Amino acid sequence: MNRIAHAAQSFTKTFTQDPKSDILSGLTVALALVPEAVAFAFVAGIDPLVGLYGAFMMGLVTSLFGGRPGMISGATGAMAVVMVHMIQQGNQVGMELANPVENLGLQWLFITLLLVGVIQILAGVLKLGKFVRLIPHPVMMGFVNGLAIVIFLSQLSLFKETVDGETNWLQGSQMYIMLALVGLTMLIMWGLPKLTTKVPAALAAIVVVAAITIFGGVDVSTVGSFIRDGGGEGLEAGLPTFQFQIFGLFDSMNGHWDLIITTAFLLAAVGLIESLMTLNLVDELTETRGSGNRECVAQGGANILNGLFGGMGGCAMIGQSIINVNSGGRGRLSGVFAALALLAFILFGAPLIEQIPIAALVGVMFMVVIGTFAWSSFRIIRKIPVADAVVLIAVSAITVWQDLAIAVISGVIISAVVFAWQNATMIRARKKIKEDGTKVYEIWGPLFFGSIQNFNEKFNVKTDPKNVEIDFMESKVTDHSGMEAVNSIAEKFLNLGINLKLTHLSPECKMLLLKAHPNLEPIIETSVEDPRYYVVTDMMDEEV
Repeated sequence: MNRIAHAAQSFTKTFTQDPKSDILSGLTVALALVPEAVAFAFVAGIDPLVGLYGAFMMGLVTSLFGGRPGMISGATGAMAVVMVHMIQQGNQVGMELANPVENLGLQWLFITLLLVGVIQILAGVLKLGKFVRLIPHPVMMGFVNGLAIVIFLSQLSLFKETVDGETNWLQGSQMYIMLALVGLTMLIMWGLPKLTTKVPAALAAIVVVAAITIFGGVDVSTVGSFIRDGGGEGLEAGLPTFQFQIFGLFDSMNGHWDLIITTAFLLAAVGLIESLMTLNLVDELTETRGSGNRECVAQGGANILNGLFGGMGGCAMIGQSIINVNSGGRGRLSGVFAALALLAFILFGAPLIEQIPIAALVGVMFMVVIGTFAWSSFRIIRKIPVADAVVLIAVSAITVWQDLAIAVISGVIISAVVFAWQNATMIRARKKIKEDGTKVYEIWGPLFFGSIQNFNEKFNVKTDPKNVEIDFMESKVTDHSGMEAVNSIAEKFLNLGINLKLTHLSPECKMLLLKAHPNLEPIIETSVEDPRYYVVTDMMDEEV
């Protein structure tokens, strides 16, 4: 009961502390979610309404039960890019069936989302969310820089139009009007907070620009025209119906389970990485701490819900999360209201939302780009180690070239390799001779797979005296490779008839070494302790 009461108290505390700010920021986010969800649905090759319903379900579930108040989830481009191949393959299979089925790829997607949800929930239950702590700071900076560039580039397509199958930049007055409205949006978002912070700047900018275009009769691209130009039927169209026959569906998947399972694992990985990175970023912005494991479970539950009720699925959205936080949305209410407002737009407010100019939403996203980019990276790039600078630039480039998940994984791998290489060269061996003629090798530095070669080069086995001691007081044997290296060098000494002692090995290393090589027990000194241990113990006794 105490745990339930504590959970309820925690939920109530994080739900909202400033309802007005949460509601207004949630409304701003909902307006920005519409074109984003539509655009990502087009990327995946599915109906825009599937993306919008997916964004609603993701946003509602994760806002209520996720690990980070104020973080926004919805349909995302990173996941859409992974989905598209499987959806295309499914649609092709559907057309080749004896009784052709339209949108079979979408039905495959719903089955895949069920698997994605299970994988993500398992990741949370197994507490894998904590591995986000292993992401180095240069990777984080490269990540946000790459993200800002990706958001910027994604908005450039909205400065183009398609005529007779050809896509070209806007020309003449169309381009000037678009640029003017984008500039006005950005100006309002920059200047309004200097006058008052009671109204979210992004929402005010959208309302002002929309009023100018609607009442001024300015002919510009709107949310409605954007959906129809992409092949959709507008927000007022109903959710498309599908021939969802469960037995026929599974029959169509025979021979394609490998594609579906692989896609599920990729989607789960991309979703978790992007969500946990977003959580980490929002933590820094708000100077609070969320729960990665709880977020994994919530994301999984939301994707299962999408699979069951016909949504696109998704994960955390960094751009919208930053808009929410910067607009004052810090509680769970902001995300809940954004999701409910999005649903209201779909069901009741379609005519009004369709009139919002795309230019206003582009201006909002451009301000997000400015706020997201780590401009300090230009200042520190020459002051940090070369390896960190390479990682920062590489992650930014890979984010633009591939996607966020691949960029983060690549950055972590590069950082790990650099760290291993640097530590591999740190191993040292100070040599001295005791009064009784015993030669002592004082090992300094970590002994692991990367430092084994340097470790072996420190010994002069053939020319050493009859008594040798290897002292590990300032070294740590960190893995199986390191233990095998100790065993190997010990055997070399023993085979030459040299009396060898291994001293100051850590208790864990002694246990594992003796378990693997019981024959080494006579040469491992068990009675000699690190003298520094006694100093710490004495100090603790005195304090008690």
